Amino acid sequence: MSKPKIRFKGYEEDWEQRKLSEIATMHARIGWQNLRTSEFLDSGDYMLITGTDFEDGTINYSTCHYVEKERYEQDKNIQIRNGSILITKDGTLGKVAYVQGLTMPATLNAGVFNVEIKDKKETDEKYLFQYLKAPFLMDYVTRHATGGTIKHLNQSILINFPVYMPKKSEQEKIGLYLMQLDSLITLHQRKCEETKKLKKYMLQKMFPQNGKRVPEIRFAGFTDDWEQRKLGDVTELKSASRVHKGEWTDSGVPFFRSSDVMAAINGTTNEKAYISEELYEKLSNASGKLEEGDVLVTGGGSVGNPYIVPNNEPLYTKDADLLWIKNQGRFYPYFLYEYFFSPTFRIYLSSISHVGTIAHYTITQLSETPISLPDIEEQIKVGEYFESLDRLITLHQRKYEELQKIKKFMLQNMFI
Repeated sequence: MSKPKIRFKGYEEDWEQRKLSEIATMHARIGWQNLRTSEFLDSGDYMLITGTDFEDGTINYSTCHYVEKERYEQDKNIQIRNGSILITKDGTLGKVAYVQGLTMPATLNAGVFNVEIKDKKETDEKYLFQYLKAPFLMDYVTRHATGGTIKHLNQSILINFPVYMPKKSEQEKIGLYLMQLDSLITLHQRKCEETKKLKKYMLQKMFPQNGKRVPEIRFAGFTDDWEQRKLGDVTELKSASRVHKGEWTDSGVPFFRSSDVMAAINGTTNEKAYISEELYEKLSNASGKLEEGDVLVTGGGSVGNPYIVPNNEPLYTKDADLLWIKNQGRFYPYFLYEYFFSPTFRIYLSSISHVGTIAHYTITQLSETPISLPDIEEQIKVGEYFESLDRLITLHQRKYEELQKIKKFMLQNMFI
């Protein structure tokens, strides 16, 4: 096949196969030029780029070291500019980075190839970068490597790497499109991480710590002290009758486990378990039913993690694996949910363990867990604020994952 499955409108010509060495040169710091770590500088006028500075196809300049002018001028073939394409040949092999936003002279450390296009009228930098960054390169290297595990990406292998190329104008469209996808992926990834950092900070500031009666940050109009209580004093903690794995069914009433809580928190999927409707009714008659606004907390596995029961649809859980907090109007569900992520609770959780970790969090320990409660109006404000942050985190995480899937699909279909 000499044409990709997906192309931009107006392009129908066959693509041409070329060797990488025909369209680009490859240079690295040669042995006698190797730098000693004692030569690395924390600041300077000449940047040193190492493979460990690569980050998702870009260079993280904040982690780069610097070298003296003499080291920079030592080899013009490894002097880096905006538009340079770099490939790691040692360590984590085959990582590719496209240099953008470089504001000073830069050179390469050992272990990295500088790939320079020979004829820019024939080859687009962004296209070649995306082609090298796609899985094709490492698939090729793996097939042609000798001696088992690959420890070095040899130039003798790299020079023969086949690159399929349309004419320059089509290259430019493909390269720009994929670079824009990369920018969107990076944007949503950063937004997700920034929102997570903001949430972590606000969890420290919006719940009282170190025995204080008010948090450092609160909404305007609220001035009263928070009431310090134990969870067992302010709400009912219930036990569910035990269900054995042999009683699971292929369908029926969902049987909720600690792994389901962690999947909900992490935004992943988990293989579902069920019990029969008959068993559900029998057990619920003894222990009661989970209701909208009840909160479950993991007592086994990764302990102390919460889940809010979203509605009144039939749902059953396992005693000890998940602890059951009935909502009797004393708390706003999302306020209590976020409390279990706060440093206040996490410090308490570690304090009830003898070795710094805790294998089980029991209903007795849950009952004794201290909590500071404001009035219900302030709980709602705090809970809704964190709920909005969680929505943003989920939104950006989903966009990030969707765009990654689109990028993977396009790499499979826009290239040969």
